[in-house]
Amino acid sequence: MIAAVQSADLPLGSAVTPNLDQFQALAAAPDEGPVVMLNLLKFREGGSESYLRYGDKAISMVEDRGGRLLWSGRAEQVLIGDPAADWDVVLLVEYPSRSAFIEMVSSPEYLEAHADREAGLERTIVVACSPLS
Repeated sequence: MIAAVQSADLPLGSAVTPNLDQFQALAAAPDEGPVVMLNLLKFREGGSESYLRYGDKAISMVEDRGGRLLWSGRAEQVLIGDPAADWDVVLLVEYPSRSAFIEMVSSPEYLEAHADREAGLERTIVVACSPLS
């Protein structure tokens, strides 16, 4: 899988994508069941429309791989942390496995849709989460 990551035309290392080391660490992590991706999103001025176009396509791709959108909502205020690092939207997206996520974001279909994600986001944080034992 890591070789595919290195050879694919993935947009790694931008302000809204992982760098190669982060992506390789995800690929090398234990893949023992579902993973939930916590997404914190900050849109560019007027970028929410672009992101919504990406989101519609991405959710279809997630569902095609057995995943689902668990929760989405507005980020209304920073209670703890730097209030200047505010967010617009929070998403929780569950994938059946890390490999399902990696396969999706490596697909030509995703790479085509990703242009709208790049156009829409100013910044993001994505955290891969696993259930506690």
